[in-house]
Amino acid sequence: MLGQIKEITVMNIRNLPSRLGSSSVIVVGIAGVVGVLVGLLSMATGFTDALESAGRADRALIMRDGTSSEMNGFLSVEQRAIIRAMEGVVHASGEIYVVAAIQKVGTDIDANVVVRGVEQASFQVRPEVQIVTGRNFESGRAEIIVGRRAAVQFRGLNVGDRLPVRDQTWTVVGHFSAGGSAYEGEIWADLANVQSAYRRGGGSSTMRLQMESAEAVAALDARLKSDPRFDLTARSEKEHYASQAEQRASLINSFGQAVGIIMAIGAVFAALNTMYSAVSARTVEIATLRALGFGGLPVVVSVMIEAIVLALLGGGLGGALVWFAFDGYTASTLNNVSFSQVAFDFAVTPELLQMGITWALVLGIVGGLFPAIRASRLPITVALRGE
Repeated sequence: MLGQIKEITVMNIRNLPSRLGSSSVIVVGIAGVVGVLVGLLSMATGFTDALESAGRADRALIMRDGTSSEMNGFLSVEQRAIIRAMEGVVHASGEIYVVAAIQKVGTDIDANVVVRGVEQASFQVRPEVQIVTGRNFESGRAEIIVGRRAAVQFRGLNVGDRLPVRDQTWTVVGHFSAGGSAYEGEIWADLANVQSAYRRGGGSSTMRLQMESAEAVAALDARLKSDPRFDLTARSEKEHYASQAEQRASLINSFGQAVGIIMAIGAVFAALNTMYSAVSARTVEIATLRALGFGGLPVVVSVMIEAIVLALLGGGLGGALVWFAFDGYTASTLNNVSFSQVAFDFAVTPELLQMGITWALVLGIVGGLFPAIRASRLPITVALRGE
């Protein structure tokens, strides 16, 4: 039995070049399904990674109680001073979170880009933020630094460029990286300058705190909630960004899977048609093998193997193309919590490629099963007449 399967399979595989046109239909169709599916899901993965990598469990975000956006809060100078002195706080930075309308590269469309006003202590709170080009801004001067992804996605953010914001003009003096996190899609400036430009007085919208431990974040939240001077909440950055990532990533995943299913249906029909045609073209050949004593099962298995080989070739091709084209590609999308752009890199992970190959394998099995059964059940006398 195994010998028969091997002989028929080897013969079928050797004959693939003679059926290059029809075989290519399966390969290209399945490559398209895998490429689109993995490409869309790599967008969701990159978006999630950018947000979640910005958060740490031992870093606290102070916001107004009941809000999920950094944009909507207010902390006075006095409140910030009290929080800085609380137990468990290692470093603290008052921050303002606002947006500026800047055109995307290659378009005339304005997008809301995050402008974050920070104190110098912010670089102690976030040690992963490193200047990669130029220098850091100087306190009290109309200077900004730009995340490396924002510099790629939006116009006029090269070092030396001047950016008009409200009634001020800021000079880009450096680019920074932040460990691949969402901060790389932001513009940072001195807190006092942003307060002045956006008429915020001495207030800030949030605070970032480096705590002694993750447990200290929960303890701080309890103290804030029990103190009548505050209408604030403390939550870990990790929790904050995970909640923001979940909704958008879920939407992208659902869309990607829906598109993948629609394309998969088309690919299955293409595979069915191709394999039926291949079986019909080899009707006399299959009948001759049956007449020589080859069983129906070896015929079924050999046709299935042929379909699976073609499907895996398509899956490998689609995965390779999307990896070369999209892995590490910088894009941006709307954060529907803050209504600002989040810049991120597509992430074609091994897990996504494995899932794409699995889809290709399933498509190959479904596309080859019925033609294989038909080939095995074809009456020998009818097949030998080529009917």
